[in-house]
Amino acid sequence: MFSTQLPTVFSIAFLMAFSFPVLMVASLAKKGKVKNGFWLVLSFYVPYLIMVALASNNGFFDEVMLPPKIVLTSTLPLALFVTIIYNTKACKKANATLKLEALVRIHIFRLIGSTFIILMLYDLLPPVFALFAGIGDLLTAITSIFVVKAIQNGKNYALRLTYIWNSFGLVDILITSAMAIIFTKISIDNGVQGVEVLAEFPFCFIPAFAPPTIIFLHLLVFRKLLWFRKS
Repeated sequence: MFSTQLPTVFSIAFLMAFSFPVLMVASLAKKGKVKNGFWLVLSFYVPYLIMVALASNNGFFDEVMLPPKIVLTSTLPLALFVTIIYNTKACKKANATLKLEALVRIHIFRLIGSTFIILMLYDLLPPVFALFAGIGDLLTAITSIFVVKAIQNGKNYALRLTYIWNSFGLVDILITSAMAIIFTKISIDNGVQGVEVLAEFPFCFIPAFAPPTIIFLHLLVFRKLLWFRKS
Protein backbone atom coordinates (compact mmCIF):
# COMPACT_ATOMS: atom_id res chain seq x y z
CA MET A 1 0.00 0.00 0.00
CA PHE A 2 2.73 2.48 1.02
CA SER A 3 5.99 3.16 -0.79
CA THR A 4 8.66 0.64 0.20
CA GLN A 5 11.41 3.19 -0.38
CA LEU A 6 11.03 4.90 3.00
CA PRO A 7 9.77 4.05 6.50
CA THR A 8 6.07 3.23 6.64
CA VAL A 9 5.72 5.41 9.72
CA PHE A 10 6.60 8.47 7.64
CA SER A 11 3.97 7.64 5.02
CA ILE A 12 1.38 7.21 7.76
CA ALA A 13 2.42 10.50 9.39
CA PHE A 14 2.15 12.26 6.04
CA LEU A 15 -1.30 10.77 5.44
CA MET A 16 -2.49 11.96 8.85
CA ALA A 17 -1.00 15.42 8.35
CA PHE A 18 -2.60 15.74 4.93
CA SER A 19 -6.05 15.61 6.49
CA PHE A 20 -5.47 19.08 7.97
CA PRO A 21 -5.32 21.00 4.66
CA VAL A 22 -8.57 19.38 3.55
CA LEU A 23 -10.27 20.15 6.87
CA MET A 24 -8.94 23.72 6.80
CA VAL A 25 -10.35 24.36 3.32
CA ALA A 26 -13.69 22.92 4.48
CA SER A 27 -13.62 25.18 7.55
CA LEU A 28 -12.90 28.19 5.33
CA ALA A 29 -16.08 27.46 3.36
CA LYS A 30 -17.98 27.33 6.64
CA LYS A 31 -16.52 30.67 7.75
CA GLY A 32 -17.58 32.10 4.41
CA LYS A 33 -21.14 31.15 5.33
CA VAL A 34 -21.54 28.83 2.36
CA LYS A 35 -24.62 26.74 3.07
CA ASN A 36 -23.39 23.34 4.32
CA GLY A 37 -19.98 24.54 3.10
CA PHE A 38 -17.92 22.36 5.42
CA TRP A 39 -19.66 19.16 4.35
CA LEU A 40 -19.85 20.16 0.69
CA VAL A 41 -16.07 20.56 0.56
CA LEU A 42 -15.50 17.24 2.35
CA SER A 43 -18.06 15.47 0.16
CA PHE A 44 -16.01 16.53 -2.86
CA TYR A 45 -12.42 16.14 -1.66
CA VAL A 46 -12.79 12.86 0.25
CA PRO A 47 -14.19 10.78 -2.66
CA TYR A 48 -11.82 12.56 -5.05
CA LEU A 49 -8.74 11.72 -2.97
CA ILE A 50 -9.96 8.15 -2.45
CA MET A 51 -10.14 7.74 -6.24
CA VAL A 52 -6.63 9.18 -6.57
CA ALA A 53 -5.38 6.75 -3.90
CA LEU A 54 -7.00 3.77 -5.62
CA ALA A 55 -5.57 4.80 -8.99
CA SER A 56 -2.10 5.14 -7.47
CA ASN A 57 -2.23 1.79 -5.70
CA ASN A 58 -3.36 0.11 -8.92
CA GLY A 59 -0.37 1.52 -10.82
CA PHE A 60 -2.42 3.90 -12.96
CA PHE A 61 0.11 6.72 -12.52
CA ASP A 62 3.24 4.56 -12.83
CA GLU A 63 4.03 5.27 -16.48
CA VAL A 64 6.56 8.07 -16.78
CA MET A 65 5.15 10.30 -19.49
CA LEU A 66 4.83 13.96 -20.40
CA PRO A 67 2.71 15.49 -19.11
CA PRO A 68 2.54 13.09 -16.14
CA LYS A 69 -0.62 11.01 -16.07
CA ILE A 70 -1.43 12.20 -12.54
CA VAL A 71 -1.40 15.77 -13.84
CA LEU A 72 -3.65 14.94 -16.79
CA THR A 73 -6.19 12.98 -14.75
CA SER A 74 -6.26 14.82 -11.43
CA THR A 75 -4.39 18.15 -11.28
CA LEU A 76 -5.81 19.63 -14.48
CA PRO A 77 -9.44 18.48 -13.93
CA LEU A 78 -9.33 19.86 -10.38
CA ALA A 79 -7.88 23.12 -11.70
CA LEU A 80 -10.78 23.39 -14.16
CA PHE A 81 -13.28 22.62 -11.40
CA VAL A 82 -11.96 25.24 -8.95
CA THR A 83 -11.82 27.79 -11.79
CA ILE A 84 -15.55 27.27 -12.29
CA ILE A 85 -16.14 27.52 -8.54
CA TYR A 86 -14.07 30.71 -8.33
CA ASN A 87 -16.39 32.45 -10.79
CA THR A 88 -19.67 31.46 -9.12
CA LYS A 89 -21.83 33.93 -7.20
CA ALA A 90 -21.61 31.71 -4.10
CA CYS A 91 -17.81 31.87 -4.12
CA LYS A 92 -17.79 35.64 -4.61
CA LYS A 93 -20.25 36.05 -1.75
CA ALA A 94 -18.13 33.83 0.52
CA ASN A 95 -15.02 35.74 -0.57
CA ALA A 96 -16.66 38.99 0.51
CA THR A 97 -17.73 37.49 3.84
CA LEU A 98 -14.35 36.04 4.77
CA LYS A 99 -11.86 38.19 6.62
CA LEU A 100 -8.56 38.81 4.86
CA GLU A 101 -6.61 37.30 7.75
CA ALA A 102 -8.60 34.06 7.45
CA LEU A 103 -7.68 33.81 3.78
CA VAL A 104 -4.01 34.29 4.65
CA ARG A 105 -3.96 32.14 7.80
CA ILE A 106 -5.05 28.99 5.97
CA HIS A 107 -1.71 28.89 4.15
CA ILE A 108 -0.06 27.65 7.32
CA PHE A 109 -0.91 24.19 5.99
CA ARG A 110 1.93 24.62 3.49
CA LEU A 111 4.23 23.53 6.31
CA ILE A 112 3.49 20.11 4.88
CA GLY A 113 5.84 21.14 2.07
CA SER A 114 8.65 19.95 4.34
CA THR A 115 7.75 16.56 2.85
CA PHE A 116 9.71 17.50 -0.27
CA ILE A 117 12.89 17.93 1.75
CA ILE A 118 12.37 14.67 3.64
CA LEU A 119 11.85 12.78 0.38
CA MET A 120 15.08 14.33 -0.90
CA LEU A 121 16.92 13.05 2.16
CA TYR A 122 15.79 9.54 1.17
CA ASP A 123 17.08 10.18 -2.39
CA LEU A 124 13.56 10.11 -3.79
CA LEU A 125 13.47 13.63 -5.28
CA PRO A 126 16.08 15.70 -7.16
CA PRO A 127 17.68 18.12 -4.67
CA VAL A 128 17.08 21.25 -6.79
CA PHE A 129 13.38 20.51 -7.09
CA ALA A 130 12.93 19.39 -3.48
CA LEU A 131 14.76 22.35 -1.96
CA PHE A 132 12.97 24.91 -4.11
CA ALA A 133 9.53 23.39 -3.49
CA GLY A 134 10.11 22.66 0.19
CA ILE A 135 11.71 25.96 1.16
CA GLY A 136 9.14 27.93 -0.84
CA ASP A 137 6.28 26.21 0.96
CA LEU A 138 7.88 26.68 4.36
CA LEU A 139 8.58 30.36 3.74
CA THR A 140 5.01 30.96 2.59
CA ALA A 141 3.59 29.14 5.60
CA ILE A 142 5.80 30.75 8.24
CA THR A 143 5.55 34.29 6.88
CA SER A 144 1.75 34.00 6.76
CA ILE A 145 1.85 34.27 10.57
CA PHE A 146 3.48 37.71 10.38
CA VAL A 147 1.14 38.87 7.61
CA VAL A 148 -1.90 37.88 9.67
CA LYS A 149 -0.52 39.74 12.68
CA ALA A 150 0.05 42.89 10.58
CA ILE A 151 -3.54 42.74 9.31
CA GLN A 152 -4.99 42.18 12.78
CA ASN A 153 -2.95 45.04 14.23
CA GLY A 154 -4.11 47.40 11.50
CA LYS A 155 -0.60 48.27 10.33
CA ASN A 156 -0.57 50.82 7.52
CA TYR A 157 1.61 48.49 5.46
CA ALA A 158 -0.59 45.41 6.02
CA LEU A 159 -2.30 45.39 2.60
CA ARG A 160 0.95 46.03 0.74
CA LEU A 161 2.65 43.27 2.75
CA THR A 162 -0.23 40.90 2.00
CA TYR A 163 0.08 41.64 -1.72
CA ILE A 164 3.82 40.92 -1.69
CA TRP A 165 3.38 37.76 0.39
CA ASN A 166 0.51 36.52 -1.77
CA SER A 167 2.45 37.17 -4.98
CA PHE A 168 5.42 35.22 -3.60
CA GLY A 169 3.24 32.27 -2.59
CA LEU A 170 1.48 32.14 -5.95
CA VAL A 171 4.67 32.41 -8.00
CA ASP A 172 6.25 29.73 -5.83
CA ILE A 173 3.52 27.17 -6.47
CA LEU A 174 3.46 28.00 -10.20
CA ILE A 175 7.23 27.56 -10.55
CA THR A 176 7.15 24.37 -8.47
CA SER A 177 4.48 22.93 -10.78
CA ALA A 178 6.51 23.90 -13.85
CA MET A 179 9.66 22.40 -12.35
CA ALA A 180 7.86 19.08 -11.80
CA ILE A 181 7.11 18.95 -15.53
CA ILE A 182 10.68 19.97 -16.42
CA PHE A 183 12.20 17.29 -14.20
CA THR A 184 9.84 14.70 -15.69
CA LYS A 185 11.12 15.70 -19.15
CA ILE A 186 14.74 15.41 -17.96
CA SER A 187 13.96 12.01 -16.43
CA ILE A 188 12.48 10.72 -19.70
CA ASP A 189 15.30 12.08 -21.87
CA ASN A 190 18.24 11.07 -19.69
CA GLY A 191 16.98 8.19 -17.58
CA VAL A 192 17.74 10.05 -14.34
CA GLN A 193 15.66 10.50 -11.24
CA GLY A 194 12.55 12.62 -11.64
CA VAL A 195 9.54 13.20 -9.43
CA GLU A 196 8.02 9.74 -9.81
CA VAL A 197 7.59 9.35 -6.06
CA LEU A 198 4.87 12.01 -6.23
CA ALA A 199 2.73 9.53 -8.17
CA GLU A 200 3.00 6.95 -5.35
CA PHE A 201 0.55 6.67 -2.47
CA PRO A 202 0.20 8.71 -0.28
CA PHE A 203 2.41 11.39 -1.89
CA CYS A 204 0.17 11.36 -4.98
CA PHE A 205 -2.12 13.61 -2.92
CA ILE A 206 0.36 16.46 -3.35
CA PRO A 207 -0.01 16.98 -7.14
CA ALA A 208 -3.65 15.89 -7.05
CA PHE A 209 -4.64 18.43 -4.40
CA ALA A 210 -2.06 21.11 -3.76
CA PRO A 211 -1.42 23.14 -6.96
CA PRO A 212 -5.06 23.85 -7.95
CA THR A 213 -6.22 24.34 -4.36
CA ILE A 214 -3.35 26.62 -3.37
CA ILE A 215 -3.67 28.72 -6.54
CA PHE A 216 -7.41 29.03 -5.88
CA LEU A 217 -6.73 30.24 -2.32
CA HIS A 218 -4.19 32.81 -3.53
CA LEU A 219 -6.67 34.12 -6.09
CA LEU A 220 -9.23 34.59 -3.31
CA VAL A 221 -6.70 36.78 -1.50
CA PHE A 222 -6.04 38.84 -4.63
CA ARG A 223 -9.76 39.37 -5.17
CA LYS A 224 -10.16 40.46 -1.55
CA LEU A 225 -7.27 42.90 -1.91
CA LEU A 226 -8.81 44.29 -5.11
CA TRP A 227 -12.06 44.96 -3.28
CA PHE A 228 -10.13 46.77 -0.53
CA ARG A 229 -8.44 48.94 -3.15
CA LYS A 230 -11.76 49.86 -4.75
CA SER A 231 -13.46 50.66 -1.45
